[in-house]
Amino acid sequence: MPIHTPGYMEGTRGSMATDWEGRGDVDRLRRQRTAKATEAVAQAGYDAVLLLSDPNIRYVTSVATSSVSGAGGFHYSLLTADGAITHWDSADHAVVQREACPWLRDIRYAAPGIGIVPTAIGGGSGVEMLRGAMTREVVSALRDHGITSGRVGVDVSQPALIAELQAAGYEVDAGAAAALAQARSTKTEDEIECLRMSAAICEAGFQAMKEMIKPGVRDNEIFAESVRRIIALGGEHGGGKLSSGPDTWPKSQADSSDRIIRPGDVVYADFYNIGYNGYRSCYYRTFSCGRAKQATHDAYKRAVENLYNVLDAMKPGATTADAAKHFPDSEGEYWDYYDANQAWQITTNHWGHGIGLQLYEIPLIWRGVSPEHPIELREGMTLAVETQDRDGSQGVRVEEMVVIRRDGVELLSNWPVWEITEVM
Repeated sequence: MPIHTPGYMEGTRGSMATDWEGRGDVDRLRRQRTAKATEAVAQAGYDAVLLLSDPNIRYVTSVATSSVSGAGGFHYSLLTADGAITHWDSADHAVVQREACPWLRDIRYAAPGIGIVPTAIGGGSGVEMLRGAMTREVVSALRDHGITSGRVGVDVSQPALIAELQAAGYEVDAGAAAALAQARSTKTEDEIECLRMSAAICEAGFQAMKEMIKPGVRDNEIFAESVRRIIALGGEHGGGKLSSGPDTWPKSQADSSDRIIRPGDVVYADFYNIGYNGYRSCYYRTFSCGRAKQATHDAYKRAVENLYNVLDAMKPGATTADAAKHFPDSEGEYWDYYDANQAWQITTNHWGHGIGLQLYEIPLIWRGVSPEHPIELREGMTLAVETQDRDGSQGVRVEEMVVIRRDGVELLSNWPVWEITEVM
């Protein structure tokens, strides 16, 4: 299959700033992201958008939001169609950002009229008071930017807040999420470099697993050491999973347990939501405690070949339907084991999903939806593509992080993939 070969300065850079080597350019990263978001806002016909979702806020403002999804209400941002930004945050954060984020010239204190605080209040007049204060803040900023009426988008559906903004004279809808999602669906080179670094940090975690997997060691001991190394390298730990033995098929609901590993056990791990500058990984690898049996090698070979058949079909101008048909069919997905009869019932086992500032972004490649609802694949899209199989009693899983390039996918994940990592 065609594999894009990175250039010399792609994937060889360190994680620190230097004056002697060109590396990821965070100033350019900020400028290009805001420019793409602004263009998307204007093309969608909005005069401004109110951003409540953490990944969208970070994409536009480069503020290090504290969660990977959701709308907690402690921070939110306004982006106008001509690129002006107003950002609101909690008191301490706002004060720090005024010093630490010179690219943001308008930082105000947030009235938490949505999210965590109203939930804790439990409704009533206190919630109404805070929502009213938040509405007045947003309206004041809109007017400061010369927007006294017009179309305003919100990226998270908040009916009560939307109604109050409408009462202030604006045409408001919750469609801004789609505009921002399209802007974020293709990545700049600096975003791709952040994902490369995220993958490299995950590989330090896999190395820790290789060193620690042995009979008598528990799953959670191994995962704890892996996370320690990730954090020591500056990685952001937002999730992950390690399973062994019978917990590998079907996949355990726990991210890691106190199960004791035994000789012959399969051990697999998924580093999802391991971040570098906010950019999130999703990266599976499979290990064996001692030599794996032949049936396990056979299952693993099937999983890798299925994965790479999908990668081979991922190219600019192709669609998610073109790629999804290379994932296993009902027999290969073991529908009989699950007592399933429709593709949409088998989620998370064989698919590819966009990765970026969130774990799931555009596009999704999956037999459950892609054949009838295809999305065009474009150069610069970044995805994590995962497959699994079984040897009769245990499961194997594998996943690659990739970029769609003109001449084939570029692999961001470098841990050896064609053979199970046997730990002797």
